Amino acid sequence: MNLGIDSRRLRAMFAKEMIQIMRDPAVFLIAFFLPIILLIIFGYGVSLDTTRMRIGLAVQDDGAAAQSLAQSYQNSRWFDVTTARTVAPLKPLIVDDEIRGIVVIPADFSRRAAEGDATIQIITDGSLPNNANFVAAYAEGLRATWAAQRTGSRGAAPTIDISSRLWFNPTLTSRYFLVPGAIAIVMAMIGTLLTALVVAREWERGTMEALMATPMHMSEFIASKILPYFVLGLCSMALCTLMAVTVFDVPLRGSIPALLAIASAFLLPALGQGLLISSATKNQFVASQVALLSGFLPTFLLSGFLFEIASMPTAVQAITYAVPARYLIPALQTVFAAGDIWPLILPNIAILLAFGALFFFISFRANRRSLD
Repeated sequence: MNLGIDSRRLRAMFAKEMIQIMRDPAVFLIAFFLPIILLIIFGYGVSLDTTRMRIGLAVQDDGAAAQSLAQSYQNSRWFDVTTARTVAPLKPLIVDDEIRGIVVIPADFSRRAAEGDATIQIITDGSLPNNANFVAAYAEGLRATWAAQRTGSRGAAPTIDISSRLWFNPTLTSRYFLVPGAIAIVMAMIGTLLTALVVAREWERGTMEALMATPMHMSEFIASKILPYFVLGLCSMALCTLMAVTVFDVPLRGSIPALLAIASAFLLPALGQGLLISSATKNQFVASQVALLSGFLPTFLLSGFLFEIASMPTAVQAITYAVPARYLIPALQTVFAAGDIWPLILPNIAILLAFGALFFFISFRANRRSLD
């Protein structure tokens, strides 16, 4: 594999590519406007934070204990409560999706509470499993807190104060780890799309034949196609980081050099993948579709952005090792949430560099000095 690169030819081809970029507004749309749109969609449209849940409360007991528990639900910051005497008027509300669940305080609740054996019923909408689990967990948690406070106030058992300390994300704001994950998705799409069209464009416009007639090496050709888009990719990363910190208020506890190193390491496989797609398809439309499918879907589904990899089937977990974004997201989340923890960051950077070397090697072999 001959890597003989002439600096004069490389500068000339680099200048040609920059002129081509300046004449193509689609490149700037991909590099600067698409990241803004995607970050806004992911930043505001995707949230795992629990807000006030609408529930129904059927209070069938007029006793003091039942009324006290009902008051706890009504005063809770987690619930927006609709109260009724029976379950019947609340059933249509859960069917119409006006409430997410029903808490039933039975008629014998106060009597059984005095005996230390009181129970409640929690009815949730199983068609939405995540919401159902949230409602059930929070409703039971509030009941348990009420029971513990009631027991402590009677002196039946000593009260235990729990002092919780949450590291890295004290407010449990899902945006703090979703936005760095969204940046990874944006970079995967942008990096792949930026170079997915460059070689295909040369073939479609008939300029590839003219380039083949020059004394250029394939290494010069690939370098001239990668370097301008590498700079554009870093600019896109800078834009995403600026938006994350200023628009979404995500703390950046790490350093800019660490973020630059991670972004540079990931852009190599992303750009290399796009270049390989462009070289293999030789058609801009097909290349763009393949780039979207291979860049977006694996990153979204198999990188750990939304779905925890450890909970996936073993076969799917094995597939995730071939997704470069799997190594980008933990590195980004570490830099944003914890800081420059290099023992965690460097292994991911090394794997990304290996992916980049593999893609560029295959691209070099795919781009031969032949018109076939």
